[in-house]
Amino acid sequence: MNGNDAAQARFALVREMLETPDVIRGLDWAAAAGMAEAVRRRGGLFLTGEGSSRILPAHNVIALARRRGLPQPIECEGARQAMEYDLGRRVVFGTSNSGKTREVIELFRRLKAAGHDALYGLTAAAGSPLEHECRQTFVLHCGKEDAVAATKSVVEQALFYQVLVGSLAGPQSWPELLRELADKVNTALTLDIEPAITRRLAAAPRICWAGRNDGVAEELSLKTCEITRKAGVYCEGTYVVHGIEEVLDPVDAVVIVDPYDAELEKYAEVLVKGVGLYVLAIAPRPTPFPTIVIPALADMNTYVQLCAGWNLLVATGLQLGINLDRPVRARKVGNELIE
Repeated sequence: MNGNDAAQARFALVREMLETPDVIRGLDWAAAAGMAEAVRRRGGLFLTGEGSSRILPAHNVIALARRRGLPQPIECEGARQAMEYDLGRRVVFGTSNSGKTREVIELFRRLKAAGHDALYGLTAAAGSPLEHECRQTFVLHCGKEDAVAATKSVVEQALFYQVLVGSLAGPQSWPELLRELADKVNTALTLDIEPAITRRLAAAPRICWAGRNDGVAEELSLKTCEITRKAGVYCEGTYVVHGIEEVLDPVDAVVIVDPYDAELEKYAEVLVKGVGLYVLAIAPRPTPFPTIVIPALADMNTYVQLCAGWNLLVATGLQLGINLDRPVRARKVGNELIE
């Protein structure tokens, strides 16, 4: 992406994506870290929300907690299904940019009526309906998003939870880490995408995203639908070579996020040789496939991967000549509480 290119900068989506490095630098990390003790006392953390407010923010920190071997369970679920669970021994965080997401508010009202006293909100709107159901609400500093697809807000939400969960393992140098992350995210956002890659994805009716269950590939599959108007399909782990190849066509495309070296041969055998698919990788190193090479940053690789995916999708949308800000059917608030 190039913010100095008028053809790109006219879209709020592009401007908001390019604001992400500053959002990272300005994160109120102290507020997030301050919640770690409440999670220790309660014994665990449950994250809920809908769509982009849950996918990356929750799955990213669940993967982080498992890698670190943290004793506190970190869990997530959509708010409607969470109503079936016993959450009494969990700090519960509800994420909703608008603070008006029906499912989240209804869950919190039910928990509050049952006497749950550890309900917290993460929103982009002060004084929202969700705030009235919470013990405390944290308001994002990223500012309003005009594009329908959530972008910079997703990163701030995810980082808030990453600082919270990371702080369970002990103090960290968050200001330094965030500055380094912001620089690497900026690199991923402004990488030049080869025109041949863009043309190939623009011609594909379906784009499958394969990768770890850490929120990146899943979130990018949703953004594929919102930004390019193409069918975005999430294939967790190696799912993309365990049956779905039966219905894929050579005109489709697969994007693999940071593939394991041990799986590369299988991807080539099943997807390229077997189906004739176009396979692209986003990784911190070259692969046998066309590869968007990005910087790496240990436990924060997910944000760099996500932003490289955004860059790719914007380039594809521009190639298609569509309005990046306004999908035909998708809404900014998926299911708004109206009272």
